Amino acid sequence: MKLVIFDVDGTLVDSLRDILASMAAAFTGQGLAVPSDDAIKGIVGLSLPVAMDRLAPPGVDAAGLEALVAGYKAAYAALRVQNGAAGSPLFPGALAALDRLAADPGVRLAVATGKSRRGLDGLIAAHGLEGRFASTQVADDHPSKPDPSMVLACLRETGIAAGDAVMVGDTDFDIDMGRAAGVRTVGVQWGYHPVERLARADLLIDRFAALDAALARLWGTA
Repeated sequence: MKLVIFDVDGTLVDSLRDILASMAAAFTGQGLAVPSDDAIKGIVGLSLPVAMDRLAPPGVDAAGLEALVAGYKAAYAALRVQNGAAGSPLFPGALAALDRLAADPGVRLAVATGKSRRGLDGLIAAHGLEGRFASTQVADDHPSKPDPSMVLACLRETGIAAGDAVMVGDTDFDIDMGRAAGVRTVGVQWGYHPVERLARADLLIDRFAALDAALARLWGTA
């Protein structure tokens, strides 16, 4: 059996609009300047407490960071209700790629995301992706990326060896997480980190249609 582990934001779905809006609401709500779009894109994938610690200006204490996290969660949840799947559309080719892989009896799929369980479950339901993933790991239960905990949990839950698994993501947090867990990595170029930050990936792809060939190459089945 082979295992493909996907990041979510910036890899499967384009949630940047709602992320930027939620960050703006969180920081404005605390009377703080809103970080730049590039700064926010740079922390996508990290767990929220870690992300806020990186984005907040000097002098914001623990209570202030907690307020930023709470403000972001509230804003994002409201946008999810308001916008539904349209707020985080699947990238072109994502659904077809998931369908192809899910139809292969020798492949299992998993998710390792900085989203909360509530956020991931809502996204899966909004896009009708129920039943596709054998393991779903979220920020609620693990240290932030690039700690390998989420990938290691995917391996344990599926019983698949690290050598038969691949992590697919758009940030260097995803690539470093996969490498730390001993799995090979595919960096996607349509996400939120510039390509130069993906240099440690085993392979890079610029469209979902190229994923199957990349996996075959890494597994030596091409």
